[in-house]
Amino acid sequence: MGQLHFIDFLVLGFYLFTLIWIGFKNKESSNVPTDFILGGRKLSYGSFVATLVTTWYGAILGIGENTYLYGIQTWFIFSFPYYIFAFSYAIYIAPNINKTGLISIPDHFFNNYGKKSGVLSAILIIFLTSPAPYILSLGILLQFIFNIGLEVSLILSTLFSIIYIWNSGFKAVVKTDLLQFILMFLSFIILIGFLWQSLGDPIQMIHALPEKFLDPLGGNSAQYFFVWFFIAAWTFIDPGFYQRSAAAETPEVARKGILTAIIFWAIFDTLTIFCGLYAINQLKLENALFTFPTLAIDFLPIGFFGLFIIGIIAIIMSTIDSLSFISALTIGRDIFWKISPNSDNKKNIVYYIRFGLIISAIISLSLAYILPSVVGLLFTLGSVIIPSLILPFLATLIFPEKKVSDSFAIKWIFFPLFISILWLYLSKVNFEFFQQIEPFYPGMFISLIFFLFLKVRNGN
Repeated sequence: MGQLHFIDFLVLGFYLFTLIWIGFKNKESSNVPTDFILGGRKLSYGSFVATLVTTWYGAILGIGENTYLYGIQTWFIFSFPYYIFAFSYAIYIAPNINKTGLISIPDHFFNNYGKKSGVLSAILIIFLTSPAPYILSLGILLQFIFNIGLEVSLILSTLFSIIYIWNSGFKAVVKTDLLQFILMFLSFIILIGFLWQSLGDPIQMIHALPEKFLDPLGGNSAQYFFVWFFIAAWTFIDPGFYQRSAAAETPEVARKGILTAIIFWAIFDTLTIFCGLYAINQLKLENALFTFPTLAIDFLPIGFFGLFIIGIIAIIMSTIDSLSFISALTIGRDIFWKISPNSDNKKNIVYYIRFGLIISAIISLSLAYILPSVVGLLFTLGSVIIPSLILPFLATLIFPEKKVSDSFAIKWIFFPLFISILWLYLSKVNFEFFQQIEPFYPGMFISLIFFLFLKVRNGN
């Protein structure tokens, strides 16, 4: 794309300066574990909503890409299912998490099952929480805007997204998310306003669309839809949801916060999907990933374009910083600190998390450089990992007093994972039968057998 105008550069520079200033405003470095990890468990209702809404929406470029290619299907696979599972999480899970006093999902495995299954769950969660797909998204966006090399853009994406976490951890994530929440909505309100003014109202636009873009399945099978639907159960084992529920002031704040977040997600989904639908008849793109930035280039004036770009950047960065911190927490605390012979020394926890932040950044940068597809990666990870973790985790909430052996838990995690990966491999080497069933289903079936066995054994 062409050079940004000087005013757009000023807007972008002001945003980065403000973000770093907010992140470093608390100069005192926190070494108290609960302060560093959960902000002292004092997350207020407003902050809870803002940080959850922004963190959950990092794949913004993928939303534009999918809408441009498949139309309203985006809402049916990336929006509606998540509302349902988020609602269930708010009612049944979030208040219980807040009451347990635990810090992370692997804590449930350590407490209910044992050290080996706890470490195994943490390793899998590292893959689920890797910020690599979002670092890749931001890196590609910066490359597109500034015409710089991908390697440089990936390094900049990582650096500016996590530099302020080092000092005060979760508090810095929450403070910066408040700014990013405002920019997130403002940017798309501006874009859809200019599109409406230039191209007519959304109803007229929808009537002008080819019929295939109004197909809820987007031309795919019902099985494909249901896999995406159940992948939304990722919500139940999403460490971002868990961390914010654990950090909330009260169980009621966690419950109401998620319910309110669903409303904001619905509003934002409406804005983004309408913008993507406008693009279908207006743009001829070689790479649909740049649907939203290209719309902004064509329809936004100087200054407003810069404001929209920082909105996109803010959405992605808010996810990178949160996932980087959770990944660091998982690597540093839930693995290295838990298996360390000095794990009784609570003062070491923050040190291990900061060490984990460095490791997470290196791993994420490496993965981002070699990953071919953001959406494809999310689909694959969800298909093979969710079946191995979701029911064992929920069992710790359903049967909190019923201890299960470490060996049983390891089998419960491992076998669904193994079956899903094996199924995925066989489908890739052209075994026709295996291609007809997505890997998610056999893995989930195996996990359900373990769950029912445990339920019968407990006499429930």
